[in-house]
Amino acid sequence: MPKRPLILVTNDDGITAPGIRTLISVMNKIGDVVVVAPDGPQSGMGHAITVNDTLYLEKVDIDGKQPEYSCSGTPADCVKLAVREILDRRPDICVSGINHGSNSSINVIYSGTMSAALEAGIEGIPAIGFSLLDYNWNANFEHCKTYVETVTRQALKHGMAKGVVLNVNLPNIEEKEIKGIKVCRQARANWEEEFDKRTNPMGREYYWLAGKFVNMDNGEDTDEWALENGYVSVVPVQFDMTAHREIQNLNTWNLNGKDAN
Repeated sequence: MPKRPLILVTNDDGITAPGIRTLISVMNKIGDVVVVAPDGPQSGMGHAITVNDTLYLEKVDIDGKQPEYSCSGTPADCVKLAVREILDRRPDICVSGINHGSNSSINVIYSGTMSAALEAGIEGIPAIGFSLLDYNWNANFEHCKTYVETVTRQALKHGMAKGVVLNVNLPNIEEKEIKGIKVCRQARANWEEEFDKRTNPMGREYYWLAGKFVNMDNGEDTDEWALENGYVSVVPVQFDMTAHREIQNLNTWNLNGKDAN
């Protein structure tokens, strides 16, 4: 009988978040699950790692179905500790999420969910980040299960290119309204940020980040288009951030000449 795949599960919303509990239930159908996740919310942490503080791991029993470890660190820390300290063999895949909120387009840069997946990718482990476009803690993740299982099984079956992880976002609509899955590119979009300046009762000024999301991309091959039109979006993401197309251009600059002005 073939060995079941070993699946590392993590997230950025914390080990008790409904999203990760849903993800764990799906992964238990596919393979042997080990959970290493933050002990509390770590949203927006990006690829932060803990270097100036101690890290703690605590084995916990939440539903009694799989080994679980609560970590005091960031999502990237969780993956590092799982690989180096907990697992007795390399996982066949790492899945992160299901995130409470979108990680489409530019949000991938700030996402703790995707940074955990990227950290696994750096370790040479196939990885997928899953997100639902609903920030509500009590969001309904039921309609995510079919698509999460499909993408994960296909990734295990076909394998993934070295240096690439998948960013999967699910629209917040009824399952019967979802039209399918589209492989997309990341939309050219960003946050137009502003800071709400306030004063606390002690007279000290402080700032609250605000702003609006602006999609400047009219393409019909983007993750934003797919999500707005009822599709699950799948974007292949690489952690090699080199702008390869610019290398030839930069080599025309007088970078090593005597007169660099």
